[in-house]
Amino acid sequence: MSATPASIQIDLPGRKRLSQAERGAQLWRDRLDLLLESTGDGIFGVDMDGNCIFINRAAADMIGYTPDEALHQNMHHLIHHTHNDGSHYPVEHCPIFHAFSHGLPCHIEDEVLWRKDGSSFQAEYTSHPIIEHTADGDIILGAVATIKDISERKESERLLKQANDELERRVAERTEELTQALADLRALAAYLETVRETERTRIAREIHDELGSLLVALKMDVNWLEKRLDDRPPLKQKCDNMGTLIDTAVDNVGRIITDLRPSILDHRGLWAALSWQMQEFIKSAELASDIQMHVAAGVGNPERGQATAVFRIFQEILSNIARHAQARSITIRILVDQPPDPVLYIEVLDDGVGARSEQLNSPQSYGVAGMRERAGYFGGKLTINGMPGQGTCVKLVMPLMMEMNEEGMPCTDK
Repeated sequence: MSATPASIQIDLPGRKRLSQAERGAQLWRDRLDLLLESTGDGIFGVDMDGNCIFINRAAADMIGYTPDEALHQNMHHLIHHTHNDGSHYPVEHCPIFHAFSHGLPCHIEDEVLWRKDGSSFQAEYTSHPIIEHTADGDIILGAVATIKDISERKESERLLKQANDELERRVAERTEELTQALADLRALAAYLETVRETERTRIAREIHDELGSLLVALKMDVNWLEKRLDDRPPLKQKCDNMGTLIDTAVDNVGRIITDLRPSILDHRGLWAALSWQMQEFIKSAELASDIQMHVAAGVGNPERGQATAVFRIFQEILSNIARHAQARSITIRILVDQPPDPVLYIEVLDDGVGARSEQLNSPQSYGVAGMRERAGYFGGKLTINGMPGQGTCVKLVMPLMMEMNEEGMPCTDK
């Protein structure tokens, strides 16, 4: 039995006779029509003149026309004629036009399309050329476009952006409030530190003037009495012992005065005070040391408040080494840049037991927090790096605020 030819006609009662190829084509058209109608995206096709050759129900509903009203209409003039700002949209600038005129596919994510009633909606669409492949080459027949109404998505994005902008505004306001609060706290801490230093200076002066004078007078009286007791050795020995105790008291008073407010800081300035403090620490701690201090020529002493802050930070660094480090050696570098904008650099490195970063940054590390606050108030930065068993390195970087003379010029070292 021979095979049935593909061109054979099939007779069905009441129906036009179709070839097998025609029936296959009709079947695919029916399936495509069903697919176009079942999708939620709008789909339409245009010919080389830009006129609509097919459109599904979803696309027609989006633009407010019936499918029959849209067919054979120029789609650009129908739905794409005007920009969002009301200006004319030339057809030659239309991406759909480019799809069938130049064979260029496109994907536009933010465009405006117009409805029959004159309203517009935000749309996302893609456009692809319809190409027929022939023996003589490819022929562009038109273009097919898929459109989505993204008005709800755009509105959601607008509301989200509005909420985000409001959140950012509130965060900025809160950040500004916190920054101002931190600045106020630093100013208060600096003021309290100034008050404390002033009180220390007053107490040190009173101890020196009052107690020091009394001890000196007592020492003189004991010496006077001792000279008149040559014939009474026990009493003479007692006066000699009292003199020794008075000398010890004088030394202790001097140490207390120095701890309260080193006179060298007020009389000779910060650089002399730092040098003196280094020497005193090395002598008392009995550590191997490597010390270097260089202040550029022409750099005077910082203003009193900053000088006090730097000196107290340096004291705290050395005190922490003496109390906690168990170090065998210490390296100290103090360098000051040249004018007109000198910057102070202090680096102190020990080979002691070190510490973990959690310990150094703990809120309970009040000494470290105090040093950082002192430095921060004057625009400086204090960093501490340490590892258990590998020692600790403390660095202070601070721009200097120089003392001014009566003419308003920075004071320089003589």
